[in-house]
Amino acid sequence: VQLQASGGGLVQAGDSLRLSCAASGRTFNTGAMAWFRQAPGKEREFVSAIAWYGGSTYYADSVKGRFTISRDRASNTGYLQMNSLKPEDTAAYYCAARTGTSSRSFYSLSGYDYWGQGTQVTVSS
Repeated sequence: VQLQASGGGLVQAGDSLRLSCAASGRTFNTGAMAWFRQAPGKEREFVSAIAWYGGSTYYADSVKGRFTISRDRASNTGYLQMNSLKPEDTAAYYCAARTGTSSRSFYSLSGYDYWGQGTQVTVSS
């Protein structure tokens, strides 16, 4: 599976952005897609995840109520709608995915087998 993330940019606090993650190479009817982010000097952290088939969603407390994850199963594409952006949201955002059923956590890096390249989100105050 190859993942291509896009949609990052430079915005002001309070603005919105929508990130996309297009999956290719293998379609998956089950599994999950997630977004993680990494700011300079910090560890990569969980942002949000979605179960690919059932659509259950998971969010970090820091983004709950502001970010919305979704997916289009027909096009194998996931999205992260980010509203009310804050300067502390500035980071490189990475999409990740796994296929098949799994008991691995939705929240951890080790829960995913495939990673896309980062897309930079910069929020100015």
